Amino acid sequence: QEKTVILSTHILSEAEATCDRIVIINKGQIIADGTTQDIKQRNGNGSSHIRIELEQADFDGVRAQLESIDAVRQVEQISEADTGTLKIKVACHHGRDPRAQIYEAIKSTDWVLIEMHLEAKTLETIFRELTMEN
Repeated sequence: QEKTVILSTHILSEAEATCDRIVIINKGQIIADGTTQDIKQRNGNGSSHIRIELEQADFDGVRAQLESIDAVRQVEQISEADTGTLKIKVACHHGRDPRAQIYEAIKSTDWVLIEMHLEAKTLETIFRELTMEN
């Protein structure tokens, strides 16, 4: 309990699994410091993505329906196959999960919901965002 082990790695999933504290350094400057959860909360910017797969839905109708939800910021079509896959950028206010509102909007139509998945930011994603050169 009185010792510290410093692990320097570019494999952030390994660091996340083994370390109590993460420090991300870019060009000699500390740009993130804390527990994995702290870093994810501070750098999540209050938004995340939800991936849904629908059948019997046209993209324009889906976009109009979903963008009427307060938490939805953007709807992007990923696949145009028989089942349309969409990526929805949402703002999570005060830890509220917008999936229930999205489900209710879809339920009020004749669309078939095949899948709905919340995509959380990983340390890898946060690292890339923090260290990307502008």
